[in-house]
Amino acid sequence: MKTITFYVAALLCLCATRLHAQSFQERAAAIANNIEQITKQEKDSLKSEVEAVNTQLEKNEITKAEADAKKQQFAELRAKNIETRVAAEEEKLSQLVKDKVDGKIKNDRFHIFINGSKDTTKTKEYSYKRTTSQFVFAFGVNRLVTDDKIDNDNFKWRSDFYEWGVSWNTRILKNNNLLHAKYGLSLQYNNLRPDNNMIFATDGGKTGLVAAGRDLDMARLRYVNLVIPAYLEFDLTKKQVNGEKTYFPTHKSVRLGIGGYTGFNVKEKQIIKYREDGHDVKLKQKGDFNVSDFVYGVGAYIGYGEISLYAKYDLQPVFANNEIDSNNLSLGIRFDLN
Repeated sequence: MKTITFYVAALLCLCATRLHAQSFQERAAAIANNIEQITKQEKDSLKSEVEAVNTQLEKNEITKAEADAKKQQFAELRAKNIETRVAAEEEKLSQLVKDKVDGKIKNDRFHIFINGSKDTTKTKEYSYKRTTSQFVFAFGVNRLVTDDKIDNDNFKWRSDFYEWGVSWNTRILKNNNLLHAKYGLSLQYNNLRPDNNMIFATDGGKTGLVAAGRDLDMARLRYVNLVIPAYLEFDLTKKQVNGEKTYFPTHKSVRLGIGGYTGFNVKEKQIIKYREDGHDVKLKQKGDFNVSDFVYGVGAYIGYGEISLYAKYDLQPVFANNEIDSNNLSLGIRFDLN
């Protein structure tokens, strides 16, 4: 099972060297943009391939069964391409964060000026800009809400989520630090872990839990969403006055954010582990589990400094065609590394 390291030690800041090297945030944002482009390219290619198959079917060049088989083959190929290409970008991000933690990407929280005269006193000029950037990382537990009730009977408490991305924080008022607009780009990894030896299966275009017919070590459905979050943030950090200059730092006191997100599904797969004839077996099922193509939801966080309690709720049902809607509720901890 391939996992992503929890990026809790990364800092976002500008790299102000004479060589004008890219900042940590800029490189992370570029990787996130690459993932978005990969998904779009593969989905556009799949759409073209499906349209070509439909044209063949309309001309009676192939049967409906052959058309369905071709569509399934193309869908599996594109899903595999997305997973492989996205995994390469995730590896780049992992190395970028490691370089940041190891000090290979220098921090530049302030500028230093040295007087040209014999007086060599160093003066710090803090550069708190109206718009700052952060690396966002969050993790916690997932719960499905079905028929207005949290389903604790069919899912293990270890159903979890983690989220990483980049965000920008803009002070709304010129001379007041209370209100901020926070927006960015994030990948949300949602894991649903059925209990009692159950697995997810599709039947007639609907997705539900069925008995696996054997003792399972683990079953997990993972679906990944690429989203654009937007929050109104209240930051109680006090302004700083240095002589005639006033600065407005962020993430130094109590913060409260209220907002939401919208985006689309990137990939989905089910992983099943069990023992058979004394051997460990790991089965990966890729394809269409009828997870909704688009997602939108509401979220909120409250905390101090760069750490917050975090909650989000998908208003779009997890599965597109089920008669009874199931919505995902996530509770966890969020890091906004400034």
